[in-house]
Amino acid sequence: MSFIQDLISFILHIDQHLIGIIDTFGVWSYAILFLIVFIETGIVIFPFLPGDSLLFASGAFAAMGAFNLVFLIVLFFAAAAIGDTVNYYIGKKIGTSIPENSWLGKIINKEKMKKAEDFFNKQGGKTIIIARFMPFIRTFIPFVAGASKMNYRYFIINNIIGAALWVIICTILGYSFGNIPVIKENFSTVILFIIFLSILPAIITYFRNRTKK
Repeated sequence: MSFIQDLISFILHIDQHLIGIIDTFGVWSYAILFLIVFIETGIVIFPFLPGDSLLFASGAFAAMGAFNLVFLIVLFFAAAAIGDTVNYYIGKKIGTSIPENSWLGKIINKEKMKKAEDFFNKQGGKTIIIARFMPFIRTFIPFVAGASKMNYRYFIINNIIGAALWVIICTILGYSFGNIPVIKENFSTVILFIIFLSILPAIITYFRNRTKK
């Protein structure tokens, strides 16, 4: 429970935690930011790490001179693109051998893998790009893409496009608006709003499918 509370605190008060990271690690803060984004996108069991909120907050700190904006965007892009590629290969390697009684096996079973394979062959590129902006889902999508044997060339092209759009949009938004007084004073509320916007498409899709059924 303590871990969950600490994680929620880190996400909601990420601006304060970034100050601590910068003060403690200085230029090595870039490496920590890289690792957080890489692990969140690249390791399927870590979908709960901050993504959109981290990019937004880092962009706001770049506007204050704590980070170099261009280097930050390149760093985040590399972490996101490499992370999804690693996740794809993990899915390709172990996706079909996940024990069915495990928590991951219940989410990704053979029947769903076959549906995913058909879906990715038709609309995979669009899915990978859109999923970048959706917490949790963006961590599972490249894994399922690899497990369902999605064409790698098709995957990597859309992976790069999605990573570039996600990083540029979220970081520039933070750089442009993160230091506006009303946003600075209500940063936790803004982070919650960003998270809500990120998961809204998944909520809408869920209720649409329920309605159709």
